[in-house]
Parts: sequence; structure tokens; C-alpha cells
Amino acid sequence: MKILITGGAGYLGSIIVPKLLNSGHQVTVLDNLMFRQATLSDCCIDDGFNFIHGDCRSESVMSQLMPKHDLIIPLAALVGAPLCDRDVLGATSINSDSVSLICKLASKSQRIIMPVTNSGYGIGEAGKFCTEETPLRPISLYGKTKVDAEKAVLDFGNCITFRLATVFGMSPRMRIDLLVNDFVYRAVNDKALVIFQGHFKRNFVHVRDVADAFVFGIENFDTMKGQPFNLGLNNANLSKLELCEEIKKEIPNFVFIEAPIGEDIDKRDYIVSNDRLKSAGFEASYSLQTGIRELIKGYSIFNNRIYGNV
Repeated sequence: MKILITGGAGYLGSIIVPKLLNSGHQVTVLDNLMFRQATLSDCCIDDGFNFIHGDCRSESVMSQLMPKHDLIIPLAALVGAPLCDRDVLGATSINSDSVSLICKLASKSQRIIMPVTNSGYGIGEAGKFCTEETPLRPISLYGKTKVDAEKAVLDFGNCITFRLATVFGMSPRMRIDLLVNDFVYRAVNDKALVIFQGHFKRNFVHVRDVADAFVFGIENFDTMKGQPFNLGLNNANLSKLELCEEIKKEIPNFVFIEAPIGEDIDKRDYIVSNDRLKSAGFEASYSLQTGIRELIKGYSIFNNRIYGNV
């Protein structure tokens, strides 16, 4: 297929693009390189790869690119609550408006596969799994913009959306601000961590499983289209304290405590069922423990925090 990926040089795209090229697809990436990254340089040898430095919010740019492609994957976004809160206009125009533009310009024969976030579930009910039928109640600007974007794509119809769990794992365009990546970084470098509201739970998924899910979605599009799918590990609905226990298995001298006062600005707290995607035939391959070991090795290569979105 001929695939257009906006924001394809980011944390997800740097893993997804090579995967799609290796699967035989032609991939054009549109990215503004806001983090001055060169993460797709190794793809330039592939005749099926093309890169355009540009802005996904530009109708003139998108109207020229869209008709040339069979599938659009909108990855461009300001990701995470802190970054979105700092740039409200950017969060709205990139995360939501640019996706509405894609839906406006797309023909009915073109396909869209889009990652959103399961943070749209906000605060779940104790002991009750969030499914794709659970009402969306986002509690951050980031969550709200992604919920709006997903609605636009689902209203378009010829689509699949993946509601991503909190992603972890190494990527050429690394992000250390993601929860697992952050906690492992602190365990490796500080050997200690103070946790706020350690009982808050989230679901997790490896970045390479996200890439594999996109390939799976392309190959099974006709049976999956028009639906959202939670994408995460069913055995990784963990609290922050439970996550730290998993990290401690690999770093025994890691010490963590829960702060008696103060609170986390991120109030998300929910557990998620990924059974719909499993029933469609997709199985995640990378465990949380595999990712923790990977990150420990990765953090032996660098020890600074320039890779965060904060």
C-alpha cells in the first residue's frame, strides 16, 4: 500500500515506519521535526520511503499529499498532559483539528488507522474493566483532544482506531517521560523514587506491539473497520506501586516510597480489557518485564533527560 504518516519521525513512528517498509509498503512521512530528531535516517536507503518536512495542519500541503495514498496514519500530536497544557492552541490544532482536516480531505475509498489513548477513560470504576463500550470521560486537555480526534475518524467510517495503553520501550526518538520509561530511568540512575498516589492504576503496552498492531490492522482491515480497539497487555493493569515492584525484580537495590502528602497532577486511574483486539486475532508479544530489561540496557547508552516531552 501507499501510506502517508503524519508525525512519523516521533516515538511511535520511528518504530512503525521501518516495520511497514519491511512489510513491503511505500511510506511517506510528513513531520515538522519539532524535536530536531533524525530518527528515520536509516530508512532513506529504502526506495519505498519518502520524507516531507512540513505541517499536518496545512490544508494546501495535505490536499496535495492525500490523493496519492491508500492509507493515512495520523501520528502527529502533542503527546502528554504537561506538553498540551503548555501549548493549548498547539494541542487543539495538531491533536484534533489536523485529524478533522484529514477526514475532510479523504475519499471514501481511503483508509485511516489512528492511535489515540485509553486515557480517555479518565477515572474508572473500582474493580471494573474499561471496554470499548465504556463512556469516555477524559480529565486532561490531551485526553479530550484525542477523544475528539477519534470521534472524527470513527464518523468518517473507513477506519480503525487503537486506544493505546501507556506505551513503554526503547525507540530511536526516545521518550523518558512515559511512566514505565520514567520509573526505570529513575531506578537506574537515582536508585530511589517518591511516588504520589501509588494505588492509581494504568494499563501498559510495548512500543513494538503497537507497531505490530498497525501491521495487523492493515492485514485485517475489512473485518476490523469502523471500530475502536483497546491496545494493551491484559496482564499489565498495574498500580504505580506494583510497577515499582516489577522494576525491583530487575534492580534489587531500587528503593521507592509513597509520599504521605502531596498528589500527582495526573489523576487517571483505571483498568482496561483488551479482549476485543485479542478476539480479532492479535496477541501482544512483549511483556512488561522484557521492556524493563530493554530499558535498563538502553539507559546504559545515555543518561540525560533530553528525550522527554515535558
